[in-house]
Amino acid sequence: MDNVVKIETFARIGYLARALVYFLIGYLTLSSGHSEGTASVLADIRDMPLGTPLLLLTAAGLFGYGIFRSYGAAIDIRDDGEDAKGLAKRIGHAASGIAHLVLAYLATKIALSGGDAGNGGTEAAENILDLPGGAILLAVVGLGMIGAAANQAVKAATGKFMDLLDADAPHWTEVIGRVGYAARAAVFAALAWQGLDFTFGASHEELSFQAALDSLRETAWLYNGVALGLLTFGVFSLVMARYRRIRATNVVERLRKASSAFF
Repeated sequence: MDNVVKIETFARIGYLARALVYFLIGYLTLSSGHSEGTASVLADIRDMPLGTPLLLLTAAGLFGYGIFRSYGAAIDIRDDGEDAKGLAKRIGHAASGIAHLVLAYLATKIALSGGDAGNGGTEAAENILDLPGGAILLAVVGLGMIGAAANQAVKAATGKFMDLLDADAPHWTEVIGRVGYAARAAVFAALAWQGLDFTFGASHEELSFQAALDSLRETAWLYNGVALGLLTFGVFSLVMARYRRIRATNVVERLRKASSAFF
């Protein structure tokens, strides 16, 4: 049972870190008039009072969430199955885990070095393009982002994420969850478009969550609505940290079996 507690602790601390990151992305975007992203907001956390220790705690939380998502995909914690659809979902969960592990690394680097996150997404895309068949690989990544945007949109439309929460979660959770997922769908769609344009277009502009959000600026209501939605997703993540249901009987059994190989 101790191993089950470990993975649950990773999850809950991770949701707290995700809550902080998304709340600040939305809040700072709305209050400053400048778009923020999942990487750039880390430098903003460092510049706050007691920012360095707070950023290190955030890094620990992001690391925990990354472990939870990656490990959860490996043991099929969501019970997605092993058919094509289930494997696709599990690959998506693993990709999310890896992305949060990268954010944890960036947060640690910023906290300890005093630098910023740089244009990691753009640099990575340029490196991929230089590889044999790089354009095809980058196009696949772009299509993957379209899939991610569609997945977020489905969650916003159906509210099925409520199945992951305890029955005593606040009654308004579904509303803020739908708003938050809709905002993420819009940003992921913009990011997918930028990725495909980066691959096949004439100009190579910055490729990042921040740049994708900024691309919505020309439509003021959409830009402000998405920023508010991202802030709302931060609040929703806070609810997830408290009410996310992890210990279903079948999940506990898989955790017990898998944990013996890892802990």
